[in-house]
Amino acid sequence: MPFKKPVQKYNASINTVELGVGDKKIVLGGENVLPLYTFDGAIENAPKVGIEISDLGYADQVPGISGFYADCATIADMAKKAASIEAVDFVCLRLDSADPNGYDASFEDCVATAKAVAEAIDKPLVIAGCKNDEKDAQLFTKIADALQGKNVLMFSAKEANYKGIAASAGLAYGQKVGAESAVDINLAKQLNVLITQMGVNASNVVMNTGTAAAGYGFEYVVSTMDRVKAAALGQNDASLQLPIMTPVGSETWGVKESVASEEDMPAWGSQEKRGIGMEVTTAAAVLASGSNAVILRHPESVAAVAKLIKELI
Repeated sequence: MPFKKPVQKYNASINTVELGVGDKKIVLGGENVLPLYTFDGAIENAPKVGIEISDLGYADQVPGISGFYADCATIADMAKKAASIEAVDFVCLRLDSADPNGYDASFEDCVATAKAVAEAIDKPLVIAGCKNDEKDAQLFTKIADALQGKNVLMFSAKEANYKGIAASAGLAYGQKVGAESAVDINLAKQLNVLITQMGVNASNVVMNTGTAAAGYGFEYVVSTMDRVKAAALGQNDASLQLPIMTPVGSETWGVKESVASEEDMPAWGSQEKRGIGMEVTTAAAVLASGSNAVILRHPESVAAVAKLIKELI
């Protein structure tokens, strides 16, 4: 008797969220099947690949990253070059200089940087802060105001600062809001509920459920994403039917496999190849677990993951 595989499509679906404007805008989410399950149903909006740049530059990175931007005199030049990569769907600007424990760049300087980047590219823009909750809340508010009409994503609002970011970026200035939680489905759901209860439409919210480099407690990342997608699709839980964006590059280029030099670890081989391998492996894993977009750093990683998505979707 021939085997007939049952089709596992759901009546529920993930919300769609648009980023950017014009011909290069992108749409995240919209699927009603499990991650990459194209054999169960069409996935109209394939997962997207972003590339991150830092306002501090990448002079201390491996040659494939530092060399790629070697001829860039400004952050706007870096953004333009990053956006020129065909496989890149969006650009993520990390405002690392804003960190009060580092350069403590002023709000005015950071806003000027964000405006310069936004004007230099025609692809969607994601703004990532300096990971200082208090400063990021004020920073996102000022940038959201300055970039009205650009439909950018403020990445991310946390439990400690979501009120100001949701009220300004999501309501007052019409931008998109990233809801960041720490690898826990209950925390993710709670934050989504809090943000939408403030009046931000769910179609303007993207989740960052947290991640880690592959091999570093990554089973928690997988189980969290699996549970989020299962609840969103199988249980029709509207509070979890939001697309997920995962900042892979900032995690993978900080672990020992990516930072240990070849002199210190000669048996490990090329440092750059190790870093690319870690980045691509982690990106593939989070995509298979439910991420709708990944943010990478190395141009070769971008090309490899974009090719993977094209082959699977």
